[in-house]
Amino acid sequence: MKVLVVDDEYLIRDVIREYLSLEHFQVDEAADGEEAVNKALENDYDLIIMDIMMPKKDGYKAVKEIREKKNVPFIMLSARGEEYDKLIGFDIGVDDYVTKPFSPRELVARVKAILKRTGSIEEEIIKIGDLVIDNKAHSVSIKGKEIILTPKEYNLLEYFVSNKNIALSREQLLSNVWGYDFYGDDRTIDTHVKTLRKNLGIYGDYIKTVRGVGYKFEYKEKND
Repeated sequence: MKVLVVDDEYLIRDVIREYLSLEHFQVDEAADGEEAVNKALENDYDLIIMDIMMPKKDGYKAVKEIREKKNVPFIMLSARGEEYDKLIGFDIGVDDYVTKPFSPRELVARVKAILKRTGSIEEEIIKIGDLVIDNKAHSVSIKGKEIILTPKEYNLLEYFVSNKNIALSREQLLSNVWGYDFYGDDRTIDTHVKTLRKNLGIYGDYIKTVRGVGYKFEYKEKND
């Protein structure tokens, strides 16, 4: 997998490159929006991590120019966390939004999650203890017994597991499971989470409520 990291701060690029390299990603770097556009048009990347406030060309303009020529997923990276800034990013097709300061491990997890969703990384079978998610068959089972879920419950579970141990806001869940153009509110998420927990039995306890944020699927391997 090849990732382009765009940020005008060398130290930030260096940290991201180091963590992505540990996960066997090939990493290119760009120090401003103009350089990012040139590299993105000259090369094929599986994902681009793009800062917003940069010299020569800001991240929003760079994303728009690249998207005119290439269909590549983006993660916006910025110290600006206002809702308006996020809406701009989502409006131009950004896949995720990470606010500085950030956890490099969480950023890598988000990169993997997006690549799985876009099909660049395809994991057919996901196992969490006795819980088995078969993406090819679109089925869920616990100890070999199939669990019947609605399509949205299945997508919600798959998104939780793909982002396990990461706190996910209700906005993120609505955007990534229901779609950016979905007209709904927090009650939509809460209702589906409640039903999903019930259907998963003891595994429903892995879906934790994160006060003031949303939810996360909390699971640690025994050898972690």
